[in-house]
Amino acid sequence: MSASGTNRAVKFGRATAILLWFGLILTSCIPSGPAGAVQLGEPRYRELKRVLLLHSFGREFRPWSEYARSIKAELERQSPWPLDIQEHTLLTARFNNPGPEAPFVEYLSSLYQGALPDIVVSVGAPAARFVQQYRGKLFPDTPTVVAVVEQRLVNPVDLTDRDVVVAVRNDFVAAFNNILQLLPNTTTVAVVIGASPLERFWIEEVKRELKPLEGRIDLVWYSDLPFDNILKRASTLPEHTVLFWGLMSVDAAGIMHEGDIALQSLHAVANAPIFSYQEPFFGSSTVGGPMHSVSETTSKTVNAVMKILGGEKPANITYPPIGFAPPKYDWRELQRWRISESNLPPGSEILFREPTFWERYRWQVLLLASVILVQTGLIGGLLHERRRRQHAEIESRQRLAELAHVNRYAAAGELTASIAHELNQPLGSILTNAETAELMLKGASPNLEEIGEILADIRRDDQRASEVIRRLRSVLRKTPFEVRDIELNATVRDAIGLVVALANGRRIALTYMPAVFDLHVKGDPVQLQQVILNLIINAMDAISDAETVKREVSVSTVQAGAHAEITVADTGPGIAASDLAKVFDPFFTTKPQGMGIGLAIARTIVEAHGGTISAANRSSGGALFTIRLPIVRR
Repeated sequence: MSASGTNRAVKFGRATAILLWFGLILTSCIPSGPAGAVQLGEPRYRELKRVLLLHSFGREFRPWSEYARSIKAELERQSPWPLDIQEHTLLTARFNNPGPEAPFVEYLSSLYQGALPDIVVSVGAPAARFVQQYRGKLFPDTPTVVAVVEQRLVNPVDLTDRDVVVAVRNDFVAAFNNILQLLPNTTTVAVVIGASPLERFWIEEVKRELKPLEGRIDLVWYSDLPFDNILKRASTLPEHTVLFWGLMSVDAAGIMHEGDIALQSLHAVANAPIFSYQEPFFGSSTVGGPMHSVSETTSKTVNAVMKILGGEKPANITYPPIGFAPPKYDWRELQRWRISESNLPPGSEILFREPTFWERYRWQVLLLASVILVQTGLIGGLLHERRRRQHAEIESRQRLAELAHVNRYAAAGELTASIAHELNQPLGSILTNAETAELMLKGASPNLEEIGEILADIRRDDQRASEVIRRLRSVLRKTPFEVRDIELNATVRDAIGLVVALANGRRIALTYMPAVFDLHVKGDPVQLQQVILNLIINAMDAISDAETVKREVSVSTVQAGAHAEITVADTGPGIAASDLAKVFDPFFTTKPQGMGIGLAIARTIVEAHGGTISAANRSSGGALFTIRLPIVRR
């Protein structure tokens, strides 16, 4: 073969391979078998379907909200197409005097201009009337499913061949006969219904239908009452009266009510059972009986929508009005109102029946009983020990309070001479000034200005003496532990004021260095002053016993982080190293006449305030006691 022939053969082989490769790709793209067969006329993709769901009273207004929620959920579950469900609410039906609907019409017109929904589903009679009245302007060619509307509220004249009606039929005679079968002694039925135009229409319909029951029961209408008055009456109904819940969108006072909140409020105060013919109210407030079924209405509504979206003509889809479903009852309400199950109609369904405690928890009860038998002795013993501990703690606190009081009296005894000296000075000044003023007044022309100055001195000395007595009384008074907000600088200053004269008499320099700003703590000022007095008197005793040359006791208050510190330092001999760990132990003392309870009480008081107290020796000589108390954040 020539070279040119060889080249042609190679090119032909390559072309053939390419064609075979494309053929394989095309073959793999064609589904094999019946499951993947492409039917003629089948769309190549799923087209989005737009559904407009129009509410009559509100998206959360029962019973229609339950129907709408069920319809929407079932549409999304059954639809073979992706759905865009838009929900809008017509609120004018909830007013006694509805306002103009033109703004809402204009809103919908602008919203759906150029993108009309594929189908409109109206829920309730007001929504159906709105769609029929404004379809020419809003959705002239869009099919409509009129759902959850009573057949008497459907005007056949307004229907077109693009409408499908899924109507219900209210049988008030059946509803009231159910009441009389369950409660044969019923003499009065109080009908709770609102005051809107739609509710007034149903008042007349109920009256007309129940004419056969005249003479058997009396009907009381609450449509002309504000809902607050309805609640008051429902709480004091006479015997053999029941309540029949119709609808409460707006009461006689013009107040609108959302969802079933009004019914729940009525159920909370009513002293009589409540009946209704709407299933959405069942299970929380009403006894039960023959009612409209949400599932049956939903099933037919969704069936109609699916057929229309699938291409079937609305004129070919018809349904008879849906009546009441077989009766069902709430076992809890039957028990509450003592309604015998023997009075229920044959074929009734009882829901929410609660099993007995033994049926529900038989094995758990047996296990628990065995555990209780095992633990009873242990628990009894623990409770006994707990009571003993509580009694011991109470007695301990009482003994501590008594010891603290005795300790304060002992400290006051040591201060007797100091206090007498401190009182003698102002009292002597008062006497001298009083005698001087008396002599001046006996003169021919007394100097009134100078007498006024003498009286001012008398007042000042009197206040000084009163302050001494006040300090002493505050320390000696016997009161329970009282926690309050106190300023620590002032509390320490008052305690020091009681021992100044004692320090002077012993020739000891007592100094106080307060913090530059207020220190607020929670505590009992009397007990804290007792601790400070004990520390200062102990410091002065240490100096007096040792007869040191430098005789000083210094007290200071400072802030250390989140705590306030009180320090009491002296120039005495200090504390023996072996005694530092024992100084706060009860009955430990280095004084020949000491009882050894002062510092033990001081530590108990400080710890009761959430603080600490410590003892140490100063490097320069002498002892140093430090009290730390938590500061109150202001």
